[in-house]
Amino acid sequence: QVHLVESGGGLVQAGTSLRLSCAASGRPATDLDMGWWRQGPGKERELVADIVSESTSYADFAKGRFAISRDSAKNMVYLQMNSLKPEDTAVYYCVARRRSEVGGFKYWGQGTQVTVSS
Repeated sequence: QVHLVESGGGLVQAGTSLRLSCAASGRPATDLDMGWWRQGPGKERELVADIVSESTSYADFAKGRFAISRDSAKNMVYLQMNSLKPEDTAVYYCVARRRSEVGGFKYWGQGTQVTVSS
């Protein structure tokens, strides 16, 4: 069983920055691929970024503004968000999957709210 706990969300002004953190437990960092998804008001969940086989990928809206990183020794994953826009307002979820598994991310945290004011 993999457990994920997000933190770092809050209310910020447009143009500012925020860093989200995710603490993983249950499996070692070497056994997991990690990522971030989000769900805005009235919208479906969408991929923000992930780290798979030490390579990072980003949604178009995140490129150039967001950065995903890991601290494997602490089994932590981070999402640095810069130049935030009101449309970034959403619940952000940390996600994980076993590297040996085929398919999407199986494990989800409970989310952290990010609200960006204009």
